[in-house]
This record gives sequence, C-alpha cells and structure tokens, in this order.
Amino acid sequence: MQRAAIIAPRVTLRSALRSRLSLVSPQRLATARTLSAGTRRLLSNSAPSSFKPTPNAPLRSSMYIRRLPVVLGSALVAGYGAWYSYNSTTIPGAASLYRSFSFAATNPSTAAASPVPTRTVLVVGADELRQGTIVGDGPISKETSGDGRRIVEMLTPEQATQKLRHLEQSFSVNRGHGVTRYDLVQLPSNDPIEDDHAEKIVQVPSRSSAADAGDQNEWMFWGVFDGHSGWTTSATLRQNLISYVATELNNTYKAVAEGTPSSDAIELAIKTGFNRLDTEIVHNSVEKVFKASSKTVAAELLQPALSGSCALLSFYDSRTNLLRVACTGDSRAVLGRRSDSGKWTATALSEDQTGSNPNEANRMRKEHPGEEHVVRNGRVLGGLEPTRAFGDAVYKWSRETSFKLKEKFFGRTPSQLLKSPPYVTAEPVVTTTKVTPEKGDFLVLATDGLWEMLTNDEVVGLVGQWIESQAAGRQSKSQFEVAWSKIMGTQGNGALPVEKGADTGAEGQKTPIRLHQWGVDPEAKNRFVVKDQNVATHLVRNALGGTNDEQVCALLTLPAPFSRRYRDDLTVQVIFFGNGEKTGEVLVNPEATSPDENPKAKL
Repeated sequence: MQRAAIIAPRVTLRSALRSRLSLVSPQRLATARTLSAGTRRLLSNSAPSSFKPTPNAPLRSSMYIRRLPVVLGSALVAGYGAWYSYNSTTIPGAASLYRSFSFAATNPSTAAASPVPTRTVLVVGADELRQGTIVGDGPISKETSGDGRRIVEMLTPEQATQKLRHLEQSFSVNRGHGVTRYDLVQLPSNDPIEDDHAEKIVQVPSRSSAADAGDQNEWMFWGVFDGHSGWTTSATLRQNLISYVATELNNTYKAVAEGTPSSDAIELAIKTGFNRLDTEIVHNSVEKVFKASSKTVAAELLQPALSGSCALLSFYDSRTNLLRVACTGDSRAVLGRRSDSGKWTATALSEDQTGSNPNEANRMRKEHPGEEHVVRNGRVLGGLEPTRAFGDAVYKWSRETSFKLKEKFFGRTPSQLLKSPPYVTAEPVVTTTKVTPEKGDFLVLATDGLWEMLTNDEVVGLVGQWIESQAAGRQSKSQFEVAWSKIMGTQGNGALPVEKGADTGAEGQKTPIRLHQWGVDPEAKNRFVVKDQNVATHLVRNALGGTNDEQVCALLTLPAPFSRRYRDDLTVQVIFFGNGEKTGEVLVNPEATSPDENPKAKL
C-alpha cells in the first residue's frame, strides 16, 4: 500500500461533486452477459565479444521504468484512485469522500429522457461485479456507500484501445541476418505488473576463414519472464539472464577450435547460465545476508529469492538459422510456419511445466521417492503451480536455512511437507528448431495469461490474419475505406488462416480456461478483429474479446487487484523471420509503438 500511496497523485482527483450522483439501473456487469452467471459464483469463491554479467543496478519494476500511464481518461483515473488511495484529505470545497449514492431502480426510458448526462460504471464489491449508470458529470469518489462498494467508470472503446497500446513497442530489424521485425506489448493486471521482458542482439565476430573474417554473425535473444509473489525476481531476470547465458555460450564457442559446438554443448551452456543466475539469487544472497547480519541488507537481497519467476528465453544463431528455446515454468513459445496450402501451422516449442503436466509430476516423484504430497492438486507441495522457476527459495532452502532466516530476518516458515529440498529447479528444457526465413516463419513468446485465453492454433491464425490484413492494407483503397478500417477494424469471414489441429499440444498444456469463466463460446464465429498495427497488441485485444467491444472494455476497466480474478498480467513478443534489407539498423516502427514508450532497440 505504500507503493500505492506513491502512485496516488496520478490516480486521484477529488474535485467537488457538482450534482447529486445517483446509481440507477443496477444490472449485471456488461461482462456478466459475457462472463456468464457462473462467473459470479466463481467470483464469490475466489481469493483475492566479451561477455560479462551486467552489474547489479538498483532493482526496479519494469512498470515504473516504462512509466505507468498518468491517465487513461479521467474515468479510469478515478477508478484506480477509488481502489487504492488511503488518503482521506479533501480539497477545500470538495464533497465528502464518503458521499453516499442512492440505488433507485429507475426506468431506463426515464433515464434516457433525462437531460442530465449519464455514465456507465462498474460496481465492484467483495463478492459482486455489476453494471450501473451514474447521473451527473462530477468526478467519482472513493466510497460509494457505507457497505464498501467501489465505483469505476467504464472505459470507452477509445480509452480501452489507449490502454491496450500504452506499453506496445515495434522494431524493424534491417541487419540482413534472418530477422525482419519484432513486436511486443504488456498489459498489467497486478499493480505493479509482475511480468517482465528482455531483448538483445549480440554481434559475434566470424570464426571462419580470412576471406570472410570481416563478416559478423549475430546472436539474437528474446525473453519473457512471468513473475509471481512480487515483481523482483522477474526484474532480476530482465537485468541479468541474457548476459549470464551469453557468457556461457561465448565460453562454449571459444572452446571449439573450428566450426560450431555440438548441440548438446550449446544446450548445456544455456542451462548453465540459467542455473548460475538462480544460484546467485537463491543461495549466494543468503551467504551475503548472513555475513552482513543486517536487516537492511536482507530486505534488499532476499526479495528476488522470496518471490519467483518463470523464464522463457529464445536464442537465434543467424549463421546456422537454429532457434533454441529454453523454458523454465509455464510460459509458452509457438512457431508459425506457412504450409503448402497457404495456411499457417502452429508448433509448440515448449511444454508447460506445472504439477498438472504428467512428465513433470513423474520427474518430481522420482526425485523425491516416498513423498506422497510432492505434487498435490497439480502444485508443488500443494502450493506452487510451476515446477520450474527462478527464486521461490522456500522450495529450495533447507529447513535449517529457512528457520534461521525467519528468526533473524524476513524469512517464511517452511511447509511441513518440506523434507528433501530443492523441489523446484530453474534448469530449463531446451528445444532446437531450424528456422526457414524464406518461408516467413514467426515466433510467439507469451506468458501464461495469453494461453489461458487462446489456443496455439488461434494465436498463429491471428498472426496470419494480421499479416493478410497488413498486405491488403498496402493495396489501393479509397480514403473512406482507409478511415473506416482505422476506426472499426477489419473482420474476415470468421475462419482464421490456420490448419487447425496440426499441433495438439502436450498433455498437461494449459487450455483457454478464461473462455468458460467469461461464458464465451470458443466455436462462435466472427470473434476476431484486426484493429492494431502492432501484432502483439492485436493478439491481446482478441484474447480479451476481439469483436466484443463491451467485453474488452469491461475487462480493461477492472482495477487491480480485482482484475486478477478475470485475467493475468500479459506479456507477448512476436518475432518475424525473413531476408530483409541490410542497412545495419534497428528502427522503431512509430505506427506500432506507443508514444509514451520512447523505446530503444537492444543491440
């Protein structure tokens, strides 16, 4: 809440209420028609060249580094302020923050005939979520009634689009090394967002004959990091993981006199980089804390160990066109490739590593024989869902270490089921795939929030739909058609250009559970729309509802922490392979990049 208090000035404006506001026409939230009656029941049961590791800079959430939006329309500002602000100080002349609202069941026709302006709002309570209408144009207050319900004004479609695009970035990669573009976007649900990401292009001198000694090979890295129990572990991965892996790869390549190291040696280097960083986070930090014997030092060093994060890192070697994907946790990588039919096929390059995955559950039972509850209800010791993760030290420290930290510093009591740690590992599973840039392959990396809403086929089909839309957009159109498509987007015939079922996914892979929660028919036609220049934003929009603007607006209106019941943090990267022009530049695509971001390419 101290963090919330810091943010409060940007989210709270307590001006005077110019007229009495009354809540009328209470009904089920816009999403309740789409989020289904079952959602309400669920809601009431939910719980709220030379490579060296980068020196540790002060750890900060990526949300603060990229500047959380100051306003997404005055309505949403009031919404976040209503949820978070503790400050009851009033501006002179302002109405009471505890001004009550009447709940008269006014006839809709009466409200429509009234000359007084009205606004659609969400009523957010401990066990309710419904839609209402506010009469009047004054600001929204913190307390709406004595029963503790909050009011959040519904975003308009324009404001929803602004929020979707606030953290989007896009780059053209004109380096002639097999990659032409990459897009990314983040959408917070937690505050601050617990996801993070990193991208880097590393130039590697040629190891071949003198004839092409001046040629440069390139290693390209993209990573998404899904944090949990806080943002500090994922922020640590953003700062360090690529450097640790690049260092190990550099050592491995230098150890080979000629040619390229074996595939096994490269995979081992990647795994070593992951494990070295996790050892630094979990074990070396404890040694430093015990040596310093300072609670201030403990508070700083132990945070990345006590929280946790999944990691999904891709490594593309431009000389061999080999793409390696290292997965620790339940984020997912999917490759899209055009088939002979002209449609796209989806191939998963990673496997969700959770207690619900039989492969992971069997591995853990073999490593901890005789422990009945090593995996319980699909979770490690009944608690943690991913079976592989950085941090999460309570599943890795010995009982002795845990109790010592609890007594002297900020540790937690270990589980009574903890018998033979470590139970969780940061060692990734690495896959290797030959990329064919001439076929226009693309790669989607995303945290698990996206895969709770869309299937692999849908994600690849949506990217294919976006590609077709971009190609069609470059053809001659009338000024009216161009303006109309910018405002309304474009819809296909309901069928995505993907060969469905080509990739069924491994047993235990997450499925789009949110559709059932929202009451959405996955077989419904015309669910998807193309409105965005950034393909990652395009995926997120369609994950939230696509053509159903009402649902998209409702899901984006919900404030943290309430929003977490309906959607997770989202981080999506899309990388396009191809043989483009070679100017040596990496350029920002302004039409697909938020003006708030002012990003710089990582080279």
